Amino acid sequence: MPREYDRPYAILIVSGSEKFDAIVLRALSGRGFGTIDFRKNAAAARRCVLEKSYDIVVVNCPLTDEFGHEFAEDVAENRNASVLLAVPAEIYEAVLENVTDYGILVISKADPQNRIDMAVRFLAAARRRVRKLEKQLQSAAEKTEEVRIVSRAKLLLVEKKRMTEDDAHRFIGKMAMDHGISRRKAAEAVLDELE
Repeated sequence: MPREYDRPYAILIVSGSEKFDAIVLRALSGRGFGTIDFRKNAAAARRCVLEKSYDIVVVNCPLTDEFGHEFAEDVAENRNASVLLAVPAEIYEAVLENVTDYGILVISKADPQNRIDMAVRFLAAARRRVRKLEKQLQSAAEKTEEVRIVSRAKLLLVEKKRMTEDDAHRFIGKMAMDHGISRRKAAEAVLDELE
């Protein structure tokens, strides 16, 4: 069973240039990327990110309806995606200064294609690490919730059934084993009965 953080990446490329799209597509080919969506302007891209979750968003500035850094900043701030911004060489430093604090990776369009390839690979590696951390956080949250529920059930067994804490602990464990369910499910059954 594949781990959640190993699933293919969903990528959105926002660009008005078919030439740039082709360069990025070549950089992505053979790397196991899943969904690759293209949008021509920021308005269409904004609708797209509202409807679907993307791991990586590549923005080729300027766009037809805005420069594109505003859209990139919005995605970086409000979505769980890594963002790559490709800008004209003459304004690279200024854009870099403005968007770096958002965690946006900026490259100059004067850079060769292998820079785009390296940037996309870097963002994919960063997303893979983030996914792994998200999975660990989710697991920790689930374990914390289980401990909270089991503790509440033990407290009710102590209060209403006059058990000791050790007896309540053993009672929930035995109930889980006897019924082939998790300790959490057993604790929930105790809570349903005693609350």
